Amino acid sequence: MNECLLCAQSIASTPSWQALLGLRKQSNICQDCSKKFQRADNKDKCDVLDHITTLYSYNEAMLDYLHQFKFLQDIRLADVFAHELRNHLSTSAIIVPIPMHPEKKIQRTFAQVDELLKSARIPYTHVLDKINLEAMGEKTKAQRQAMKPLFSIKEETIIRPSTYILVDDIYTTGTTLRHAATVLKQAGATRVEALTLIRA
Repeated sequence: MNECLLCAQSIASTPSWQALLGLRKQSNICQDCSKKFQRADNKDKCDVLDHITTLYSYNEAMLDYLHQFKFLQDIRLADVFAHELRNHLSTSAIIVPIPMHPEKKIQRTFAQVDELLKSARIPYTHVLDKINLEAMGEKTKAQRQAMKPLFSIKEETIIRPSTYILVDDIYTTGTTLRHAATVLKQAGATRVEALTLIRA
């Protein structure tokens, strides 16, 4: 019997051959916690991004989850949505996590998107560097549009004429994703999609 990663209550597991053989992963959050997350399943398209998929809405349960995961640095919580991410990213496309600025990563101690992908056992490739530390939270739409580039292609990286899927934890205005997609397409990507865990 294992414990819920969010509320620490015991989770009763049903024995099965699939679980014993490692073919089915036991749940790591209880049903009560799982029900608190609100599905979004949004599918959008916006200018440079050919397709955007968002899995969940930004409700109170998700706010608590993000706070514990990102700011209280509870890295175990990367496991909570691993199965969901694996289902959506089983693809031949090149998976690209949105990178953190090196200074931000030192403060945070880990890159949350990388940990989500590792937990989901999704192979990914870092082809972008974050080169701008400007915070977007308090900027107007016009200010965001006028921002200097947020990303550059990593040195000695060749962008192939392929499909790339950007992965980020949260989609607020789309500025970050658009900047990343623009750089990839300018470097030769034929199609750029995005998958985010949350839509704010």
